[in-house]
Amino acid sequence: METQASLGTQSLPALDIDRTSELDAPFSARISPRIVVAGAVGSIVEYFDFGVYGYVAVILATQFFSSGNPTSAILNTLAAFAIAFVLRPVGGLVFSHFGDRFGRKNALAATVLLMSVASGLIGFLPTYAAIGVGASALLVLARCMQGIAAGGELGGAIAFVAEHSPAHRRGLLCSTTQTGALAGILLASIVVATLNQTLSKADMTTWGWRVPFLVAIPIGVIGLWIRSRLTEAKSFQVLSESDRTESAPVIELLRSYSGPLAKSIGLSILLFSLYYIAYVYVNIHLQRVVGVSSKLAFWSTTLTLAVSVVCMPLFGALSDRVGRRPVFVVSSLAALVLAVPCFNLMNAGGLTAVGMQIVLGLIESALMGVAFSTMAELFPTRVRYTGVALGFNIGGVVAGGTAPLICTWLVSVTGSSIAPAYFLIGTAVVTLFSAFTLKETAGSALKP
Repeated sequence: METQASLGTQSLPALDIDRTSELDAPFSARISPRIVVAGAVGSIVEYFDFGVYGYVAVILATQFFSSGNPTSAILNTLAAFAIAFVLRPVGGLVFSHFGDRFGRKNALAATVLLMSVASGLIGFLPTYAAIGVGASALLVLARCMQGIAAGGELGGAIAFVAEHSPAHRRGLLCSTTQTGALAGILLASIVVATLNQTLSKADMTTWGWRVPFLVAIPIGVIGLWIRSRLTEAKSFQVLSESDRTESAPVIELLRSYSGPLAKSIGLSILLFSLYYIAYVYVNIHLQRVVGVSSKLAFWSTTLTLAVSVVCMPLFGALSDRVGRRPVFVVSSLAALVLAVPCFNLMNAGGLTAVGMQIVLGLIESALMGVAFSTMAELFPTRVRYTGVALGFNIGGVVAGGTAPLICTWLVSVTGSSIAPAYFLIGTAVVTLFSAFTLKETAGSALKP
């Protein structure tokens, strides 16, 4: 197959013509609500499943690991949470290979199916009391399946939505993909909070924790149906019909786009660490370190997520007006400056703790509102899925799945309730540096 690499640096006239015509066309003629929903639905499934795991982590620790040492059990549970992130780049490479070669549609349908199966499996697993260490192994296996599916999900969804979006609204529309992610974790928080509110502690520990994992199955079926009815963007259709897709997208990515790949990894570091600190770890922190009730912790997280979901499209639209770089820089600086004060004030508990979680959530909402249009604009069509998936998922391995584990460990080792703030500061420095290296791409046409 003839690849773009074999054509050297020659331009692709057909792509340029199609791209220009798409930009000139009326907005309503180029993107429909179905495209936005299709991009977001997989993120809803993915982050619902990941969120549920984090929110019932304390219960999972008692169900799937030896209860001799509670701290060891929760660390093992969070280690299983982190394992899924190690496999995300693998899933990203597998699904993006097919997505960049044969189209985004089928790859995206496969990711949502695999994620639903893996989550449903956790809901049916026997516990440690029933089969011993075998239960721990099965939980880790299900988490590995989730990690592989998640690795292929968001990169494809971002590429798909970006390629259907007009340049002047790409920030807003790409933000809806990650709004789906927050909607998923919000849904997880609502489901778990409702179960905690309506079930006794004994019932929640015995069987109630299984319910949200089983809910993922019908959500996944709906997502699969939506994605099976999609059509590819014109830019990819032209690439495919002219036989210019890459036979080995990852090789072309590493050979010709290593710089953009490094930037996307750097931009993902704070995005991932703050996501899993603000929306997952703080829930655990409020219960185990600050000492608030599980009900207050869950409703605090739910409120934080609701505010973030509402604000994220606003941040995406803001990046269309003022640029991607300024939003990234200001958000990174906010995390750098406010991390310690937020964790200090969180120790007061009550409404003050809720307010500090909301502040962290808003910073994360701003990062996610701008991140995905930025990443999509770094890569050309022929390696866009692979570039976004690999950069995003490597960032996830470094700072995402490990965040709750590291934060829990830091508090345990140092005895300081604000120790997680220093991890957050370190990741903010990395992303701030990466943001300063960006060239402004807001309003520009996607690379062909």
